[in-house]
Amino acid sequence: MRASDYQEIGQLKVAKQLAQLVEEEILPGLNLDATKVWIAFEKILDDLAPRNKELLAKREKLQQQIDDYHQARKGQDLDPADYKKFLKDIGYLVPEGADFEIATQNVDDEIAKVAGPQLVVPVMNARFALNAANARWGSLYDGFYGTDAISTDGELAPGKSYNAKRGAEVIARAAAFLDQAIPLAKGKHSDASAYQISDGQFIATIDGSEVALADPSQCIGTRETRAGESYLFVNNGLHIEVVINKEDPIGQQSSAGVKDVVLEAALTTIQDCEDSVAAVDAEDKTEVYRNWLGLMKGDLQSSFTKGGKEMVRSLNGDLTFKGIDGEAFSLPGRSLMLVRNVGHLMTNNAVLYANDEEVPEGMLDAMITVLCAMHDLNKEQGPRNSRAGSIYIVKPKMHGPEEAALTDELFDRVEDAYGLARHTIKVGVMDEERRTTVNLKECIRAVKDRVVFINTGFLDRTGDEIHTSMVAGPVLPKGDIKGAKWLTAYENWNVDTGLETGFSKQAQIGKGMWAMPDEMAKMLEAKTDHLKAGANCAWVPSPTAAVLHATHYHQINVFSVQDQLKTRTKATLDDILTPPLLGGRNLSPEEVQNELENNAQGILGYVVRWIDQGVGCSKVPDIHDVGLMEDRATLRISSQHIANWLYHGLVDKQQVMDALKKMAKIVDAQNSDDPAYQPMASNFDSSVAFAAACELVFEGIKQPSGYTEPILHRRRLEAKAKA
Repeated sequence: MRASDYQEIGQLKVAKQLAQLVEEEILPGLNLDATKVWIAFEKILDDLAPRNKELLAKREKLQQQIDDYHQARKGQDLDPADYKKFLKDIGYLVPEGADFEIATQNVDDEIAKVAGPQLVVPVMNARFALNAANARWGSLYDGFYGTDAISTDGELAPGKSYNAKRGAEVIARAAAFLDQAIPLAKGKHSDASAYQISDGQFIATIDGSEVALADPSQCIGTRETRAGESYLFVNNGLHIEVVINKEDPIGQQSSAGVKDVVLEAALTTIQDCEDSVAAVDAEDKTEVYRNWLGLMKGDLQSSFTKGGKEMVRSLNGDLTFKGIDGEAFSLPGRSLMLVRNVGHLMTNNAVLYANDEEVPEGMLDAMITVLCAMHDLNKEQGPRNSRAGSIYIVKPKMHGPEEAALTDELFDRVEDAYGLARHTIKVGVMDEERRTTVNLKECIRAVKDRVVFINTGFLDRTGDEIHTSMVAGPVLPKGDIKGAKWLTAYENWNVDTGLETGFSKQAQIGKGMWAMPDEMAKMLEAKTDHLKAGANCAWVPSPTAAVLHATHYHQINVFSVQDQLKTRTKATLDDILTPPLLGGRNLSPEEVQNELENNAQGILGYVVRWIDQGVGCSKVPDIHDVGLMEDRATLRISSQHIANWLYHGLVDKQQVMDALKKMAKIVDAQNSDDPAYQPMASNFDSSVAFAAACELVFEGIKQPSGYTEPILHRRRLEAKAKA
């Protein structure tokens, strides 16, 4: 950017478009002065940016010490006791203090008291952001009919027009779900010919007899809509709306006239400024912040064309019901939204300070996303995001308690700058870095008065695992890493530590993403494991997936599971600290080549959209043409995996380059229907995307913590300049 693109405010240079957004769109109605906001930010930078640099330098120092440790013991088996002592001696493992419980106050029920699905969506895409926010409620009928949750073969194939046989199977499956979630005192919902409220109770008519619910308290209200009359139920804290319309063609297929079963689905949504967006400069950051502002003010809209018609999407309003007692009440019509800021590593040119240095992007995020969210806090009428009066920020990629403490102080300073009560800003700690995992209790202690969320994630955590243990030896193939003992121990350790520090019914313990949005039958089979593991939220890739995943939370009471897990033996640190190495196992040339090509294809399929089109999250076909929801975490593990095998000689540079070029042709073919796509294979020398992919692999070992952002941002800026 040029000097003329900035506005000088105090010692800061603020990109004019960002300064304009703050002054003209964010600040009106907040009783704050733009100059004072930027001067407060300058003071925060003066005090905290140097510490941020020191902590980043400490990461590099610790990594070098670990590399030296493994290099000195090359060819030897890892001695767990000696390794753990070494990690304590260098300050990587910190002493664990006395037991404690988190003390976070004013937490919304969607986070503290009710378990359910969680969406993660790029806030840079207004339409996607709105879809996710509106995914609080969704049709179970649509979820079954439109996915492979019900077989798509033979007479159940969806077809171009409505398939009545498939519809009948949908209705039967939904009725079976009702039997499990809101059972009748006798009989089945599929046998009911009518529903009604009689003498303050929900009644089903079966063979001329009136049958109540097994638990009458589960029916809590009714309402009339254009779709028909509906009955509202609750189970495990989640709501179910059964819509009756015997005049509707679909309702006529149900003996009781059930036109739809609508589930409360995505209780919470993380609106992401980080791994799923490609925001590299002031222009991008302004768009990110504007969309978040619209979500917090409630006026965000997105126009698009569907079926030849211009459509406008906006935020849903709340839903109003009449209680069984006759009193009206409302339920939220949209998901409770958290915002994911970036971590401590990256900087951004949207604001310059000192000697025209780019500001730490995470500090800028905190300053602006909180400012936007204050519009929600100040609402006196209409739908609100947080009815408890809190602002929720998910903070990724922190390494250890010192970095968690820096985040806590940053949020203190932002609260002071804006006159907010202490701990108005809540924090979600993403347990996806090894030094955070092994010190998780102390990380939580550092933010114990504002923490509302911890989670696990295979991809980023494995990427960091590979990078941290890069010199220790060659790692297992990715599929085998999932079966290594460190991963199970890590997943259990996260839950154990959360329960130990008082998270149950106070905060979220989360699990990672189901990455295959087209594989809903498999998701329905597999994702109950997250609930059984003690997670009261887990990530899903779409609103439809949220609806289907919601059925799991009716089957399993997560808080009962958590109570049981509190008594188990805690996972061991020794297991977590065991790197997933080959350990003398020999791989065949075919195994090595298949793994290499799988990684190369995944890297290229994601990078080409990131660099050339600025798409930070999308459904990317894998080497077998299975669509996977990808963000930077996928890229991190794949690039670090190849870098590790290169370092240890399982593959050589020419072999890797040949694989990248071979896979580039496949990725080009997979994207041939995209008119905006820029092929790589026809012009390797000039493709910025291909160059970025190569750099991620061949320079992977040098990247801080194995992160992909520094290369991606630089190459995306290069591509934008060329365009």
